[in-house]
Amino acid sequence: MSKVEEFVDVVVVGAGHAGCEAALACARLGMKTVIFTVSIDSIALMPCNPNIGGSSKGHLVREVDALGGEMGKNIDKTFIQSKMLNRSKGPAVHSLRAQADKADYSRSMRRVLEQTENLMIKQMEVAELIVEDHILTGIKTISGAVYHCKAAILCMGTYLKARCIYGDVSTYTGPNGLQAANHLSDSLIRNGIQIYRYKTGTPARIAKKSIDFTKMEEQKGDETIVPFSFTTDPQSIQKEQVSCWLTYTNEKTHEIIRENIDRSPLFSGKIEGTGPRYCPSIEDKVVRFSDKARHQVFIEPEGIHTDEMYIGGMSSSLPEDVQIRMYRSVPGLEHAQIVRNAYAIEYDCIDARQLKLSLEFKEISGLFSAGQFNGSSGYEEAAAQGIIAGINAARKIKGQEPFLLDRSEAYIGVLIDDLVTKENHEPYRMMTSRAEYRLLLRQDNADLRLTKKGHEIGLIDDYRYQKLLRKEKEIEQEIHRLEKTYIGAGSRIQDFLSSLGSFGLKSSATLAELIRRPELSYDLLADIDPERPALPKEVTDQVNILIKYDGYLQRQLKQVEQFRKLEKRSIPETINYDEVPSLRIEARQKLKQYQPASIGQASRIAGVSPADVSVLLVYLEKERQRKKHE
Repeated sequence: MSKVEEFVDVVVVGAGHAGCEAALACARLGMKTVIFTVSIDSIALMPCNPNIGGSSKGHLVREVDALGGEMGKNIDKTFIQSKMLNRSKGPAVHSLRAQADKADYSRSMRRVLEQTENLMIKQMEVAELIVEDHILTGIKTISGAVYHCKAAILCMGTYLKARCIYGDVSTYTGPNGLQAANHLSDSLIRNGIQIYRYKTGTPARIAKKSIDFTKMEEQKGDETIVPFSFTTDPQSIQKEQVSCWLTYTNEKTHEIIRENIDRSPLFSGKIEGTGPRYCPSIEDKVVRFSDKARHQVFIEPEGIHTDEMYIGGMSSSLPEDVQIRMYRSVPGLEHAQIVRNAYAIEYDCIDARQLKLSLEFKEISGLFSAGQFNGSSGYEEAAAQGIIAGINAARKIKGQEPFLLDRSEAYIGVLIDDLVTKENHEPYRMMTSRAEYRLLLRQDNADLRLTKKGHEIGLIDDYRYQKLLRKEKEIEQEIHRLEKTYIGAGSRIQDFLSSLGSFGLKSSATLAELIRRPELSYDLLADIDPERPALPKEVTDQVNILIKYDGYLQRQLKQVEQFRKLEKRSIPETINYDEVPSLRIEARQKLKQYQPASIGQASRIAGVSPADVSVLLVYLEKERQRKKHE
């Protein structure tokens, strides 16, 4: 056996989207870091959909960027189409989505890792955790090499004991036929970590030359491209974009699926794992939504230098012969040539309720976990967890308090709180509806919410921080000016307002009052605002939103105040719930299991009622008074 022995600060296991962000955060915070991957070719791999962002996921990418992460910068360098979703709705649900050149995205992220100081990439499978007295002290690889470390972050994604399945074909590989990680699960179980079995899936990839695009609807990108990263100059990414295409399944497609449903591993029992509710396979859609005559199918390019096309909306684990017939029943795919078959993938993951809000395991000090291994789904959810786990691993080594984001501060806070507090029986997907304070947590203000925190942590440099402070000042000054600038009710103003479909003025009004009208905006009033200063669009956009939605924002801020009162009521780690009188048995059991950090977190645990929370508050206050008089 190998006698290799290394000493590092942090070990990151897995180099997917979570692992990359975790390793970069640790290295940038001065930690000597090694990131392990079963294949260097799988660094920042996009094994399923070829895009970053989308509804609510775009918020996460912006937040990762605002904290000093890499995902936003990397997609800005490698996208081939960009589109802002939900433009017809309010700013709270606007979400950026970009098609990536998958190979370029992976290559570009790998280059960033390679060039980062304090960070070493190692192609090797991690086989064992070294834990002494519930403290993580190192890891051992399949070669027998030992890496002593002060913290480790598990980011195995969908690779742990992975099995790819379609029809009767079952192969023990990771996504895209890459090597699975088969050894670590046993070590996790020996150390008391509870393992679940989840599954996800991916559609076929089809040769572009075999597609008839004349039977499909072209989906173009936005004319003006908005970057993901707050550091990207918008002018630098205005470029020619590649089109995507929209088509639909039909009754023939559904008939083929129904006739062969017994051959699907999803329905025959060959797949044990639980799949994602909000990203079902096409056979699952046909069964669950039998009243639907058709389902959308998006044809998306995998990159500039390949002719593989991704068939979005038609993931499947049906046998190969059924897949061929099924895809060829879709308009435009009548002569489709499959390059890669669709498949489902099963993998080991954990019950994230074993983690603290810092993403550290409750029972193993120094061991953190992030990404799909935590029972989530999606590249963006993984990256968000990765940067938080990386920050907290570094802070633990430095003897600092963990960095936590609550539900009122970020979508990242909602994501992590949901994972570690709620019972999730399927892969977790972020959605705007999960965020109670989404009007405050917009993607456009992620920098205003989080970049100061990133600077305090040490991931945002002084230049970027000073730029943010200038932006804040410009927004504040311009709002103040608009609140104090009055417009008279003369005929020119009346005609101007009428031309914009707005009613006239009976007396003078401030520019801010006019902006609050639904049909008007900051930009539309430029002709009657001669004192208007030249300001960047990122500033004027914020001015417009903050004025127009001021009443709603103030209402939500009051809700946040109430929320934070409960979040600030911390629960001591030493509490003995058996000593709390009048707690219901179920609540006592759940509180022992979850060990919530605050009353707020306790109130969100299934099985803990408002009455239980009241009992707990009374007990904590009595304990506080007792200790005060001791």
